Amino acid sequence: MPVTLAPSRPAFAPPIPQSVEELGIPHSLLVDLVMRRALLEGGSTLQTLSNALRVPVPIINAIFQHLRSQHLVEVKGMQGNDYNFTLSASGKSLAGERFQLSQYAGAAPVSLRDYSIATKAQAARVQIDRKSLRQAFSDLVIPDNLLDQLGPALISQNSIFVYGPTGNGKTSLAERMLRVYSDTVYLPYAVEVDGQVISLYDPVVHQQVENEEGLVDARWALCRRPCIVVGGELIPSMLELRLDESSGIYAAPLQMKANNGIFIIDDFGRQLMSPRDLLNRWIVPLDRRVDYLMLRYGVKFQIPFELMVVFSTNLDPSDLADEAFLRRIHNKIFVDAVDARSFDLIFQRVVGAKGIVTEPDSAEYLRELCLRDGRTELRACYPGDICTILTSIGKYEGRAPIMTKGELERATALYFARS
Repeated sequence: MPVTLAPSRPAFAPPIPQSVEELGIPHSLLVDLVMRRALLEGGSTLQTLSNALRVPVPIINAIFQHLRSQHLVEVKGMQGNDYNFTLSASGKSLAGERFQLSQYAGAAPVSLRDYSIATKAQAARVQIDRKSLRQAFSDLVIPDNLLDQLGPALISQNSIFVYGPTGNGKTSLAERMLRVYSDTVYLPYAVEVDGQVISLYDPVVHQQVENEEGLVDARWALCRRPCIVVGGELIPSMLELRLDESSGIYAAPLQMKANNGIFIIDDFGRQLMSPRDLLNRWIVPLDRRVDYLMLRYGVKFQIPFELMVVFSTNLDPSDLADEAFLRRIHNKIFVDAVDARSFDLIFQRVVGAKGIVTEPDSAEYLRELCLRDGRTELRACYPGDICTILTSIGKYEGRAPIMTKGELERATALYFARS
């Protein structure tokens, strides 16, 4: 199994803001956040609002005093040195109006400027050699010549086109590229653009790790570098800002969530979105490392495109993209069918992991079966797929899986379609 490295300290650390101005977002937006949160909670304290909005108590207190001077809050008492308060009738009315425009009441966003600076500062820098790369991919059987193509490609952090016959581990290879990173990055929970909130942090794709609380701006989450994988479900709207009509909150597109990490497009060419549309959408970002998004009402803005895009396909690259686009993908890695030695190594690993007892010549006989009926290539997926079928047969018959010549013939007959 590959060694899992403990995340190292990030090169960037967002400082704790000391004033409303240092937050970098409009004062009016912060007021709205405080009022919406207070409306949701009913009774609030400065500390509970600070925890919910991830903003220091002194800044929350400044907003509280502003609301108090406007008679929008009512103090109900004290909890130690903290105020216990609710919104006044006029405060509830105003908060309700603001809630209709946007329901966002989570962590205060960071400015687009601060997000861009942080993303650029945390651009990945990889230092690897064949030994460390083989360790990172140790659960796969990869020949040295393929490792020697992967190494320079990963060091360059430019986009990668992985192609070749189906079933030879292109997706497995792409998904494990994240292992070359041992560091962590700070990413904001949300970003503010023109007074609008874009929700960025996604617990489905962002793996948060513990940070040194109280030493950095709490509006940022410390995470491992992200890896997003999309397949045939990819549609154009996933690459643009999406406004939730009911909440008034924008959701960040996939490439923004993948910033400072890897974005894998699996089975490229088989998406609902045509290859031409995708390539036209990304020809500028891949070339200039910036992307352009637009708010619903026409405000266009620039974000960093600091990610490594990996295209994985079993189709011919020349059938998917023109020369101008392929030129922008500097690294094109061909993953060929496996040879007999690699096939046997994969076989040994699979049967060992599944605990299947084999006959001495099982690997050789399986190779022979896989090359029957006009098939000319051994594929990396065959041992695992056949062993899965043998396991299912054993469960069906109420016994442990066995691997005899007869059982292999039975499994391959199920696996391969007749020509």
